[in-house]
Amino acid sequence: MNLVELKEITKTYQMGEQKIDVLKKVCLTIKSGEFSAIMGPSGSGKSTLMNIIGMLDTPTSGQYCFEGGAVEKFNETELTKVRSRKIGFVFQQYNLLPRMSALKQVMVPLMYQGVSQAERRRRAHEALSAVGLGDRIASKPNELSGGQQQRVSIARAIVTNPSMILADEPTGALDTQTGEDVMRIFKKLNDDGKAIILITHESNIAEHASRLIHIVDGIIQN
Repeated sequence: MNLVELKEITKTYQMGEQKIDVLKKVCLTIKSGEFSAIMGPSGSGKSTLMNIIGMLDTPTSGQYCFEGGAVEKFNETELTKVRSRKIGFVFQQYNLLPRMSALKQVMVPLMYQGVSQAERRRRAHEALSAVGLGDRIASKPNELSGGQQQRVSIARAIVTNPSMILADEPTGALDTQTGEDVMRIFKKLNDDGKAIILITHESNIAEHASRLIHIVDGIIQN
């Protein structure tokens, strides 16, 4: 099944009197359960592409279908529902709240879905255990290493059982060994059926994916 279908996607920004085409008629299909890595130099459009796939930004032209549905036809309520239930986000900066325990950080996405507190705690504990942090549920970010904080952010991304995880430079702030540990978690999630779309500039990180997608000057190269 096709999870993501991009057809002739263009993204243009107006900078004063100048128009800048960041994405140029991008066509891309990603299947359910696929592990893809998007690579490209700085300014190539890879983060813009990620934001459009994650429905955080809208294309200037072209069509985006997610699980067969035309995204441009979704209203804001539908977009919010898809983002919160179907897509998990992991970023280079962990975006954790400083005074909140790991367990409560992971419970937050479920709160917006109206899940009961008892069920939120159960599922958050389960997600933290899945990334090897079942014994650190009470820890706050300043009590965790960088790798552990990233694992909390991964647990937060998977607690809603999304179809797809978007990871933007998830190992960029980590040392090599910790980065490899994080990638093993992504590989396990992919083995369990999650689609992973990873942005990275590191070839050793991209090698964990089963598919490499190169983008240069807003154009998919393969």
